[in-house]
Amino acid sequence: MEVVPYKNDPSGKKKQVAKMFDTISGNYDFLNHFLSFGVDIGWRRKAIRLLEKSSPKLILDVATGTGDFAIQAMKLNPTQVIGVDISEGMLEVGRKKLVAKKLDHIIELRTGDSENLPFDSNKFDAIIVAFGVRNFENLRQGLAEMLRVLKPGGRLVILEFSKPTAWYFKPLYHFYFKFITPAVGKALSKDAAAYTYLPDSVRAFPDGEDFVSILAELGYKDTSCKALTFGISSLYSGVK
Repeated sequence: MEVVPYKNDPSGKKKQVAKMFDTISGNYDFLNHFLSFGVDIGWRRKAIRLLEKSSPKLILDVATGTGDFAIQAMKLNPTQVIGVDISEGMLEVGRKKLVAKKLDHIIELRTGDSENLPFDSNKFDAIIVAFGVRNFENLRQGLAEMLRVLKPGGRLVILEFSKPTAWYFKPLYHFYFKFITPAVGKALSKDAAAYTYLPDSVRAFPDGEDFVSILAELGYKDTSCKALTFGISSLYSGVK
């Protein structure tokens, strides 16, 4: 059964996810850093380091949200970063952030569907995604689209939540994700369902080696997975 934000809503996952992020966009950045105790910032830094050797000049940030990952990618000194997302609410927050940081001449945020990317094939030197693939309506279609628009030899880097396996950490993780995260999300955002959907979607996601296998099946080479912070999130990579 597909995990969706609003169980009584007959619309598909894609529309529900867009609606959810439109609703929480104003509080998203604060809650993201607050609920992860700021650890998510370090995760993004580690992800960007995987691209340092290749020095990509044209980067695509899929499911860019408010643009945090695109901004982090500036460490690579790219010529241009294009971020796409289905939530116009998140993009509006991101565009204001880029203007404030004076990065809007290098980073462009566009409305776009990750499963039907509006770009030519073999266009981007690198593609990055942070906490977005879990929300795809069709995971394989989204990953295949990213492979299509990636240049031969280009690298895909994905950050995504995962399920810890260490016995000593799992009980704490499950308690925090099941009770604390939804309670804080409900109190500080306008959408209680969003932070119930979060742990549900993580549980349903094919993480670790299962996700690496999907990347390999689709044609990505040199695939890898690295668990971060007891396995709360994982860093995936693959090359076209």
